[in-house]
Amino acid sequence: MNQHIKGVLTLAMGAAIGLGMSGCTPKDGCVAKPKEVCNTKIDEKDRQIAALHAAIEEARKQQSKTIIKEVVVPTGNELYPPNAKPGECYARVLIPAQYRLETEKVLKKEAGEKVRVIPAKYRWVTKKVMVKEPGEKIVTIPPTYKTVKEKVLVREGSEKVVTIPPVYKTVTEKVLVKPAHTIWKRGRGPIEKVDNLTGEIMCLVKVPALYKTITKKVLVSPATTKTVKIPPVYKTITKKVIDKPATTKTVKIPPVYKTVRVKELVEPARVEKITIPPIYQTITKKIKVADAQVKWKRILCKTNMNRATIVKLQKALKKAGFNPGPIDGIYGWRTNAAVTKFQKAKGLSSGALTMETLEALHVI
Repeated sequence: MNQHIKGVLTLAMGAAIGLGMSGCTPKDGCVAKPKEVCNTKIDEKDRQIAALHAAIEEARKQQSKTIIKEVVVPTGNELYPPNAKPGECYARVLIPAQYRLETEKVLKKEAGEKVRVIPAKYRWVTKKVMVKEPGEKIVTIPPTYKTVKEKVLVREGSEKVVTIPPVYKTVTEKVLVKPAHTIWKRGRGPIEKVDNLTGEIMCLVKVPALYKTITKKVLVSPATTKTVKIPPVYKTITKKVIDKPATTKTVKIPPVYKTVRVKELVEPARVEKITIPPIYQTITKKIKVADAQVKWKRILCKTNMNRATIVKLQKALKKAGFNPGPIDGIYGWRTNAAVTKFQKAKGLSSGALTMETLEALHVI
């Protein structure tokens, strides 16, 4: 364990033993006093022990931040408050390290040089410039045409063989389908019978011949051929013919000028060097002038504490922005926590309700 923490723990143990020995004992008449009075004294001792634990925890935090380099542990006669006065209470409290602020001028940026390019200066002037040089070109004179009419052969004369089809005629003719013949037929009644005693009567009947009229095509003259002459075919057309052929001639082209605005250099570009002075800045440094230490300090305890003082303390804490809980005149854990936060914020001694804390709050 770190020697600083050991020192604080040793002080805490000594203070706890001292508080236990000076607590509610038969010498104080606690046996004879009511139970409520004893409990009040025990609560007061518990608060003091809690304050010492808070001081130990604060010392550990400070040690972890490497702020406290050394805690002075009282030895010998410093185990008791020096120059103590009757009726006053004292406690070992943690006095935080003391610092002072110093300002120092330091170099932020060294001197140097920068190169600045000053651009060239120009002016606008009006000039007549040749856009196109003189020259020659050959011009073609196109040909001239005229329109003429001409009879042209579209198709030559020829011969073709024409077929004359055969000639037919339609004739009507009666043809025998079935010749005349006889057939036996049954008798159809008693008239055709000789008597009723005979059997069936059969008659021999003559059937006439059957004819049919038909129509047919008969050749009158057979097919023949003959040669026919086809005359030639002509067409009259209109066409364009050259009347005068194309010719050429040489034409001179004059130069072309144009008035324009041009940039004329007045002053060429140049480079110049600029010296940049050094830049300084003022910084504030925090320098430790005294290490944190544990020291006897006069505190407000049960002996010199009253309800009116606690009410005034709670109101002062609330006005300073530290919540002490209800304004009831009881120095409870909320009020004690508010006192500890106030002491830490103001850089005061912590671990108990010291007189300097009351003075800082304008309670006394």
